[in-house]
Amino acid sequence: MHETAATHSLLTALGLHLGAAQITGLALLLFLLTYLLILLEKYVHRTVAALLGACAVMLLGLLTPAQAWGAIDFNTLFLLFGMMNIVNVLSHSGFFDLVARRALTLTRGEPVRVLWIFSLLTAAFSALLDNVTTVLFMAPVVVTVASRLGLKPLPYLVAVILASNTGGTATLVGDPPNIIIGSVAGKGFGDFLLNVAPYAILVTFIAVGLMHLMMRRNGSLKANFSSDQLQAALHDPTPLHTDPPLMKKALWVFAVTLLLFMVGHPIGLEAGLIALTTSTFLLLIARLDPAELFERVEWTTLLFFMGLFVVVGALEHAGVFTQVAQALTQAVGDDMGKGILLVGLFSALISGFVDNIPFTISMASVLKELQGTLGNSMEPLWWALSLGACLGGNLTLIGASANIVVSDIARREGHPMSFTDFMKYGFPIATVTTLVAVGLYALVYTLRG
Repeated sequence: MHETAATHSLLTALGLHLGAAQITGLALLLFLLTYLLILLEKYVHRTVAALLGACAVMLLGLLTPAQAWGAIDFNTLFLLFGMMNIVNVLSHSGFFDLVARRALTLTRGEPVRVLWIFSLLTAAFSALLDNVTTVLFMAPVVVTVASRLGLKPLPYLVAVILASNTGGTATLVGDPPNIIIGSVAGKGFGDFLLNVAPYAILVTFIAVGLMHLMMRRNGSLKANFSSDQLQAALHDPTPLHTDPPLMKKALWVFAVTLLLFMVGHPIGLEAGLIALTTSTFLLLIARLDPAELFERVEWTTLLFFMGLFVVVGALEHAGVFTQVAQALTQAVGDDMGKGILLVGLFSALISGFVDNIPFTISMASVLKELQGTLGNSMEPLWWALSLGACLGGNLTLIGASANIVVSDIARREGHPMSFTDFMKYGFPIATVTTLVAVGLYALVYTLRG
């Protein structure tokens, strides 16, 4: 694991042969430089930054092209690509315009109701489905509703992201880290409902409440419409252009996809394969021009994840995650209360800045080994890992897949979301919700013990 991956690279061409410690240092340096470029988004697009980092990883021999290809999580990419195509067909049918108009009536044009209704709906859908699917569905509707009410869509889109990640924490299928934990630890849907869902539900309300306070403070909850303009927005006489037959086909495929998400994992069907298969079937029966639909796929999002997976894969290949996870479990010892805090808070911190999928895989493997030594007494660490890895995704714009997806939807709709735009809300809310969830879980465990 700690040897150079490539027999031919720029380093070997220059006659340089690195030891294990130097390889680890180089992998960390490349990750930090890539992350710095992502932060400098005003000058370098984040997709370009991620791809530059991936190229450097291969050029310097930290991973061969084959290993870099293997580092890419195609389950995530297939899930994104498939759901993007289903959402694009729904959009083509006029579905989102129809939903937006109904949602306007439900909110009565009140910004506070827009925030709470869409946030809680997003959280609920994310718990039952997965957060990426949910935001692909909800974000376009939120943009339309906010724009028609004269509101700035950006804070409401951030609220949707935060709600999707907190809501997705509650169940086995809501967030990729939970799927990984369920697989490695042999935990089922009911285990997550019992051990994680109560804390996820609590911090979801806390997150939306904090978002409410922050938006009220900066004026984002103030409508700019007069009474007449509001009534015009709520009762828009403009006829809707919809394609009912196409909408029915898309909704049936969407429903089947969601059903397969719920039952697919126990029988070995990955969510990515399900989404890719059902979306391809929809393209077959929709009779639409695939080239036109593919033009609306967020390719920058997919390429960003590909590049980032490779850069993070170099860290994993160099043994960085394993070393850190082992050191952490040694620090835990047999003090489970301390272990819950360390695992939960550390996982949140790492997941906010590194994709949580490879980290969760590494940490889950270490916890599995620890379980062989300590037995069921270390079970609380699984739930601490779940809470930390999922809630930590709200720390930064690249902390979770849903964040990047909504960001690209916002950019496409003319409301670009910068790294700092997101962190202004996400960082404090993620910090509070993680401390509350992990701290409360540690307290409850200690009191029971």
